[in-house]
Amino acid sequence: MALSDLLYPENPKRRQELIHLHRELLDCMSMNFQATNELAGVLNAHLGCTITYIRMRESSTIKENCDIIIQAMHEIQCQVQKIDRDMKEKLEPVLYQKLYDIEEPELEKIAIAHKVFSTVLGKVTSDAGVVAIKLLSSNLITLTVCKLVSLLARIGASVLGGISIAILGLGMEMILHAILGAVERNHLLAAVRSYEEHLAEFKEASEKYQHAIREVTSLVRLQVQ
Repeated sequence: MALSDLLYPENPKRRQELIHLHRELLDCMSMNFQATNELAGVLNAHLGCTITYIRMRESSTIKENCDIIIQAMHEIQCQVQKIDRDMKEKLEPVLYQKLYDIEEPELEKIAIAHKVFSTVLGKVTSDAGVVAIKLLSSNLITLTVCKLVSLLARIGASVLGGISIAILGLGMEMILHAILGAVERNHLLAAVRSYEEHLAEFKEASEKYQHAIREVTSLVRLQVQ
């Protein structure tokens, strides 16, 4: 059967759509790599963390790259949890509760957090308290990370997981062969639907994740100015 007959005979545009969906998925992943590195940079620079920077591996599959981001996100989650433990250990219970009190002035929270980091790390940047409070008092990053980790795991486990990300430099027919080669030919419809379904949810979660990180990084930049 000809390739054009295999790919939705009733809709010739499906070929280009399939490639477009693949590119969109990779674009989302690339932006999440960048956003994750940006947050890691802020934590490393201001809170004394040593989070490893990550990069997309063009020679690897979608699943392998999903696993790279998941590992980095878990590392960030562990660091945020450690920050919370440090605060709880060093502060009196009343002061610790103030960090999470929405009625408490943010400047006072920042002063409390900065004092703790000065004690724990000895030497910290002037923005340490700002970063810590933004991470702790708002659960936005925690929630978006959890959501994105779940979606990345599902994408990696789906029919998309085995597809290489290094096929975008190829011609249209080669790209289609590469995508089709990763799934059973009679499961093509499921593969295309998987792209569509995962991509819609993944894009939404990615935008929220990136926005949450920009809130932290932009706040730090404002403090510097």
